Amino acid sequence: MKLLIATDLSPTSRTVIDAVKTRPWPLGTEARIVHVVDLSPLPMSGEILDVARDAAESLLKSVVQELAQSGLNAKAEVVLAGYPRTSITEYAKKWGANLIIVGSHGAGGLRRFVLGSVAQGVVRGAPCSVEIVRPAPASSAGKAGMRVLLATDGSDCANAAVKSVGSRPWPANSSIRLISVVKQFVPIPDMAAPYLNAELLAREAERLEREGHVKAKEAVAAAQSLLSEMGLQNVQIAEIPLGDPRELILGEAKDWNADLIVLGSHGWHGLDRVLMGSVSESVAMHAHCSVEIIR
Repeated sequence: MKLLIATDLSPTSRTVIDAVKTRPWPLGTEARIVHVVDLSPLPMSGEILDVARDAAESLLKSVVQELAQSGLNAKAEVVLAGYPRTSITEYAKKWGANLIIVGSHGAGGLRRFVLGSVAQGVVRGAPCSVEIVRPAPASSAGKAGMRVLLATDGSDCANAAVKSVGSRPWPANSSIRLISVVKQFVPIPDMAAPYLNAELLAREAERLEREGHVKAKEAVAAAQSLLSEMGLQNVQIAEIPLGDPRELILGEAKDWNADLIVLGSHGWHGLDRVLMGSVSESVAMHAHCSVEIIR
């Protein structure tokens, strides 16, 4: 596995490094720690860039040593004069990364709108899987292993997420919880099509929801079977809820005290994202815990 760790070297970035250090990785994993000297605050002269590069390289050197002590083969690189949102994804593409790990500063509302979110930019532009790391919930203190909530709808991208979870080592005593949500259909009569009356629409909504429940049961059963074949035994299935997938996945993660949510990305871009929304992006931006989006 090629693991790209993006850090801004702020105190909060310690969360990312600590998460990487404490988690087992597949044999032969190669890590690359990247820091982008951000140009967005103001233009920098050559002299200032030299100072920034030297300081960053010094800090990254100690991070490489930490990761080496945890058994991870790592190198570091400073990207000068870049914009983190795009520079990280460009570096990942050039290096051939399999997974980008980036921290979340939790910017919300107007601040996210004005400054932009590096994590959100990476999620949207990455050529590979992305994990947004958040500090472990206080209720996780002293807990053995990890709690991984794995969402599936039986699609190809969801199956890729299942296979990704099944192919990796996890801390001892970790547990996997599978969830599949049945999307609720709210029938809205169309005045331009009077033959589609409210009763017909309601029956069609019920039919779609029944079919959705069957597919959801099949999806979690198939995922549980595959994970078992791949050697993961502590796998449980959550109740299949009806409603908005984004809200219900977030709610289940919080109620279960999950450490990590894993889900696939349908890869929607542009107008498709605006019209249909992105479950993976919404979960990644609003979860209380870390989130990994598999591509």
